[in-house]
Amino acid sequence: QVQLAESGGGLVQPGGSLRLSCAASGRTFRQYGMGWFRQAPGKEREFVAAISWSGGNTYYADSVKGRFTISRDNTRNTVTLQMNSLKPEDTAVYYCAGSTIATIDGRSDRWDRYQYWGQGTQVTVSS
Repeated sequence: QVQLAESGGGLVQPGGSLRLSCAASGRTFRQYGMGWFRQAPGKEREFVAAISWSGGNTYYADSVKGRFTISRDNTRNTVTLQMNSLKPEDTAVYYCAGSTIATIDGRSDRWDRYQYWGQGTQVTVSS
């Protein structure tokens, strides 16, 4: 089992950058595929990015491709989401998620693939 805790959210102007981090507990972190999701007010939770157990494979939602980068450090049990060129429509609560399916495929964007979730961190993009 793994416990997840996000940090790094905040208020940023359009065009700015933020770096979200997810700290995971447990010695089996490297066995999990990891993802980021987000949920804006009045909207469903949506997929943002995913990364395989090794970090060698990544998968992004079209809406963030080219602007966001997901990475992981298995020695520090952390997953990071670097967000650049932020837009107002990126405003949401961002959640870190862990899956016992360690690899990435076309279903890595499904929320029900992930068994473990953090509490979320708020990202607000506004001038």
